[in-house]
Amino acid sequence: MQLTLGPVFYHWAPERWRDFHYRIADEAPVDTVVVGEVVCSKRAPFKQDHVAGVVERLEGAGKRVLHASLILVSLPRERRQTRELMQLGEDEGEPAIEINDLTCLASLDRKPFAVGPFVNVYNEAAAGFLASRGARRICLPPELPLTAVAGIAAALPDVAIEVFAFGRIPLAISARCYHARAHKLTKDNCRFVCEQDPDGMPVKTLDEAGFLSVNGVQTLSQNCTSLLRDIPVLRRSGVASLRLSPQDCDMVEVARLYRDVADGRLDGAEAESRLAELYPEVPLANGFLHAVPGHLRVGAGA
Repeated sequence: MQLTLGPVFYHWAPERWRDFHYRIADEAPVDTVVVGEVVCSKRAPFKQDHVAGVVERLEGAGKRVLHASLILVSLPRERRQTRELMQLGEDEGEPAIEINDLTCLASLDRKPFAVGPFVNVYNEAAAGFLASRGARRICLPPELPLTAVAGIAAALPDVAIEVFAFGRIPLAISARCYHARAHKLTKDNCRFVCEQDPDGMPVKTLDEAGFLSVNGVQTLSQNCTSLLRDIPVLRRSGVASLRLSPQDCDMVEVARLYRDVADGRLDGAEAESRLAELYPEVPLANGFLHAVPGHLRVGAGA
């Protein structure tokens, strides 16, 4: 079972973003790394000067690199950038691009590509359509239950099916910037205040209970997905890869925990106990996989 490190959702300082990926290249036992700005196109120029160096470092360490599209393509500038991104060639028959918006298909010309968890692949028909257009890898939406995951994996044995296995759950994307609004700013003059919250801005109910996390135009869960204890059943269901979404914690150690459980060197329950220490004060959850509300934690010790 492979491990994929997803794109960084948050607006980290350029040097931090670069150094994070350098350490991933040198130390993390992941097979694939997704790079690129997926949430807000205004953030992309900050890291642009470091992308080539990051890709070179990752590929030099034996990692496969996927370049991700935006989740929501709306502005003429974003459409132009997306078309340019889709021109990237394949790598020895393997995809070099991960699409997060179906508008990307118009510019792909049936070359191999990967699909991110933001495309609504809810059944075998949708997955089959994408496979017919060239999809070689599909990261399923995090809200799918295990029965749907297993059904899609069984129907498409030649497509690498991936599940979202760690990180705050991406729930929605909007044209409005919640971060700017919270700071009484407009989206066009946001001053990039989202950089103040490297792990998202907490949103609480009127009763001060944790509810959601906001990342610019993106809404995330308050809870963090942990499928460490579910890895054996995911393997039996035909899942080829687990996706780890970068959070403001030691992602190298997170990757090592998932690698050790996937390789049978560590028990899932023990690994999850260690994970809670690595990422404290953030509730762990796996409810969606078990067909219950996503914020719940299901299984022994939950």
